[in-house]
Amino acid sequence: MRAIVAGPDPEAIGAELEALGVTVERVESPVFADALGEAGIETADLFVLTDLTEGISITLAKEANPDVRAVCYGDGELPESVGGTVDLVVDPSLLDAEAVAEELVAERQ
Repeated sequence: MRAIVAGPDPEAIGAELEALGVTVERVESPVFADALGEAGIETADLFVLTDLTEGISITLAKEANPDVRAVCYGDGELPESVGGTVDLVVDPSLLDAEAVAEELVAERQ
């Protein structure tokens, strides 16, 4: 399984995914289409956005790979314009990174 974690990762969901055997590429904010391409969005199984203000990157990820599972894992508000594009939104104050990573990996097996 391949994942891209975009934005800062204060809850360490990237590390939790790696601990479960997921290959993780990281993209720093601001998230641009070329950075997603360099990280391999076209073949990624999972796109995890940790900075919800970068919500437009979900659209960019889905345009490059319509099958990628787009997950927002961070606090704040997601722009309404991408609400229908994201597959899952999780607030870190409700579920820790370990639990979210385990669920995301289990869904793909």
